[in-house]
Amino acid sequence: MSHTDNSLNTATGELPAGRPLQSTFDDGLDYPRLGSVSFRRGTLTSGQATLWEEHWPQLGRILADERIDVAAWFGRSGHPTIVEIGSGTGTSTAAMAPLEPETNIIAVELYKPGLAKLLGAVVRNGITNIRMVRGDGVEVLNRMFEPESLDGIRVFFPDPWPKARHHKRRIIQSGTLRLFASRLRPGGVLHVATDHAEYAEWISELIHVEPHLEWMGWPWDECPQLTDRQVITKFEGKGLDKNHVITEFLWRKKP
Repeated sequence: MSHTDNSLNTATGELPAGRPLQSTFDDGLDYPRLGSVSFRRGTLTSGQATLWEEHWPQLGRILADERIDVAAWFGRSGHPTIVEIGSGTGTSTAAMAPLEPETNIIAVELYKPGLAKLLGAVVRNGITNIRMVRGDGVEVLNRMFEPESLDGIRVFFPDPWPKARHHKRRIIQSGTLRLFASRLRPGGVLHVATDHAEYAEWISELIHVEPHLEWMGWPWDECPQLTDRQVITKFEGKGLDKNHVITEFLWRKKP
């Protein structure tokens, strides 16, 4: 793809055609595999399309093999940065960001209509500390962020992939925890939440697997950043409707 084509994709928020970028890791750990997953497509309303065309070039970008200059993107330096993997429609993202205005929040999501809803909330409510990346969370972290550059990573209600043959697609794996740890600064926080009981058991078996992450349990009252998600997200609400229990996990990057 030419530089011109890539610039066009970035400006419009469209992912390039063909098989998505997928890193190869050689550390012997387990990483989620995209396989032949066909990502959901959706159309934007006319209002969303107008907002997207006007604001995405400044507030969003797509997965690429280039590091993000966070200070330049947010127009400020020295502020903590948190990446939210799989932001969905951005309900929690838009609710939490105004409560932590000194923190840069970067929401990562594949589904364009979900990003469009978040973009709309950002514009309507004048939220200045949110940016968005369209792409797979593992690839975005691996390709677009420097090691030890983040103060926090959030993974709220990831797809549980309940069928056994699909467990390899789950984002919480031994290798992903290693990647998360590598991108967190010492003292940085990893926060995961799920309402899927079997996935919670899966994660519980991995809480001590990454030697660079210290398991802090839940709740962690002295956590240096906001952990109260403040609102009931769409997926969380569905879980509560079915009397599902929400399980939360907190880790801290060791010095």
